[in-house]
Amino acid sequence: MENLLHELKGKVIETLNLIDVTPDDFQVDAQLVGGDLGIDSIDVLELVMMIEKDYGVVIDNKELGEKVFRSLRTLADFIHQNRSKS
Repeated sequence: MENLLHELKGKVIETLNLIDVTPDDFQVDAQLVGGDLGIDSIDVLELVMMIEKDYGVVIDNKELGEKVFRSLRTLADFIHQNRSKS
């Protein structure tokens, strides 16, 4: 799981072009959307597309998205649990 968390940090930075953010800036249990990193709903759409493309995991409704994008850890847990099913 730690490898996936580290990988996701890099992918979020790359996908969203977070120029002044490093993987060390992420707190895995901190609020992801609307938190200190400034990730908003438009960014979430980009992340949803990246997750589907890179991991084969689909986040197909708002309620699920709100749950999954609560923190980096909840996102990693969701990908980990659903990647093998895809």
